[in-house]
Amino acid sequence: MPRIAGVDIPENKKIPYALRYIYGVGLKVAQKVLTQANINQGKRARDLTQDEISRVQKVLENLMIEGDLRRFVSENIQRLKRTRSYRGLRHSQQLPVRGQRTKTNARTVRGGGKRKTVGAMSKEMAAKLEAAKAKK
Repeated sequence: MPRIAGVDIPENKKIPYALRYIYGVGLKVAQKVLTQANINQGKRARDLTQDEISRVQKVLENLMIEGDLRRFVSENIQRLKRTRSYRGLRHSQQLPVRGQRTKTNARTVRGGGKRKTVGAMSKEMAAKLEAAKAKK
């Protein structure tokens, strides 16, 4: 299993698709990297030689990937939260940031599929919350 940029890439896939396991590398970037490294895109990852792996790593060093990219994204989100911008507040509340509706369909952002009320509550929900508070 070849290891590129600190990530084990699957050896049974073709190289452009195996490189996508690296955070920040999509199909187009992978194809560009292979073109610059002068590697056939039809090859499987297990067929790469050490020389080819080192050429790919040299090309990837010029890109912001993995830890650097993750840090960059998280710093941007922290900056938005610090400045109390609308997007930062939405990140803080774990709600959709880019204007999506929340009455329905915001399940993945709103806590892993768990329902979270955003707007007004129905009478049944209000009654359940009151009953739950009374039990405590």
